[in-house]
Amino acid sequence: MDPVTITTPGPDVQNEAPTLHVSLSRVGVTGVEKIIRIDREGGQQLFSATLECFVDLGPKQKGAHMSRFEEVVNDAIGEVILGGSAFRAETLAERIAVIVRDRQDALRAEVTLKARYPEEKPAPVSGIPTQEIYTMLGSAVASEHGTRRLVGVTAQGMTACPCAQQLVAAKARERLGEEGFGEQDVERILEAVPVATHNQRGLGTLHLGFPEGDETEIDAMDLVAIVEDSMSSEIYELMKRSDEGTVVEKAHRRPRFVEDCVREAIRGVLDRYPDLPGEVFVSARQENLETIHQHNVVAERFGLLGELRQEIASGDHLPHHTSMREWMDGAGRR
Repeated sequence: MDPVTITTPGPDVQNEAPTLHVSLSRVGVTGVEKIIRIDREGGQQLFSATLECFVDLGPKQKGAHMSRFEEVVNDAIGEVILGGSAFRAETLAERIAVIVRDRQDALRAEVTLKARYPEEKPAPVSGIPTQEIYTMLGSAVASEHGTRRLVGVTAQGMTACPCAQQLVAAKARERLGEEGFGEQDVERILEAVPVATHNQRGLGTLHLGFPEGDETEIDAMDLVAIVEDSMSSEIYELMKRSDEGTVVEKAHRRPRFVEDCVREAIRGVLDRYPDLPGEVFVSARQENLETIHQHNVVAERFGLLGELRQEIASGDHLPHHTSMREWMDGAGRR
């Protein structure tokens, strides 16, 4: 008779008491790489995605069960990959957050998903097809208050500095005057010929957040269009000379500070989605990579649509802008 092997379960160290009874705000895993199936434009596509999963940890528990994060992600991803249906990025994040919270016996679970995906678009003049890469963002929180989800994108563009352009224009006026051109002719020349300035490559990120029960679906490419239009010009991976000239001229005829880009992104959301309720969350962030400085510049605005509409209508400076963390944890709940 073969010997019987008895396996003794190891100690559950994670459930032991910690050395200091203090709860932790976030414990989890980052850099989880998976292939996911996303529902886009009525079809289904596979994307390479990176996920982050976090839970809060109570004061009497030494550690979270880290392997359970991977188990939940694998189960949810397997259901989507092997099953017949696909989710939107933010819906998949929401599904994972709900299961993680339950399996970790946590008060709050948070999941963030980033997926890089290609879009083909024509160059502005030649029309040659060029593949552009964007980042789709999906986030969700599951807590005792319910679930909340965020959909977002990150896109690149080009900006032209208004301040330096005005400095160059002032010098041009002075030199043209010295060459005998009258004031009206000088202004006609500067109107006809784009004035030089320094440029930045811009990185714009836009999020919209929806509370539980709101089934509004947002097309990621609509958000990309808002982000790209908020900058001085779109950029393209592949261009002919005619395309390059058009892109550069467009940017120099629409000079924008980093702050302008954020405000234009907010304007784009308000114009494109006039019927969204006031408790919907919006976050616009712009980072410009400087060319004549060694630093970069950043601007952002976050808050509820109701807050933004109120500020625009009144012109008053609101003393508080609802942050993403506040909103995810239930701020603005009716």
